[in-house]
Amino acid sequence: MTDDMPAPQPSKPGLVRRIYDWVLSLAERESAAWWLFALSFAEASFFPIPPDVMLIPLCLGSATRALRFATLCTIASVAGGAAGYGIGYFAWQGVEQYFYDLVPGFSPEAFGHFQDLYQEWGIAVVFLAGFSPIPFKIFTIASGVAGMAFLPFLGAAAVSRAARFFLVAILLARYGEPMKRLIDKHFNVLALVFSILLIAGFAVLKFAM
Repeated sequence: MTDDMPAPQPSKPGLVRRIYDWVLSLAERESAAWWLFALSFAEASFFPIPPDVMLIPLCLGSATRALRFATLCTIASVAGGAAGYGIGYFAWQGVEQYFYDLVPGFSPEAFGHFQDLYQEWGIAVVFLAGFSPIPFKIFTIASGVAGMAFLPFLGAAAVSRAARFFLVAILLARYGEPMKRLIDKHFNVLALVFSILLIAGFAVLKFAM
């Protein structure tokens, strides 16, 4: 390398990665519980980073603490899901381009795929989305756009979000740091495998009836 050539600069992390790192840093603050509530609410309607990023470090060390944070996370996420449903039901035509342009995961194709899944599985798709690594916000807003019955939607969201967050909290409270490393590394794979098992269960029920 000659003296007049500038040294290569390290590449700057992408926007989503920078947001991820910022969210992770919030777990170290005294106001972490409030941030967890806000993040869980926002993620269910527009924010790109799942609340598990904060929930995982907050649940280490104490079962009581873990269950408290899982409860907070569930309540906020279901409330955020209801807000997402409201966006889809009341305001989608005015804001859809904003979501397509700025929110990761949103596209006309994603909404078309939701319509296909809803026709096939009905309300079960909300339960699967609430537990799986699929961005939950797509399903909450699409449920409003599709005019899905609100109370069944809310019930499916509550059950699936509680199942996800309490499972993470209980595992971390019981097994501590080794479980944190496992979930950090393989969370999407574990959630996807569980979701596949759920789909298989729904299929068995459907064809048995």
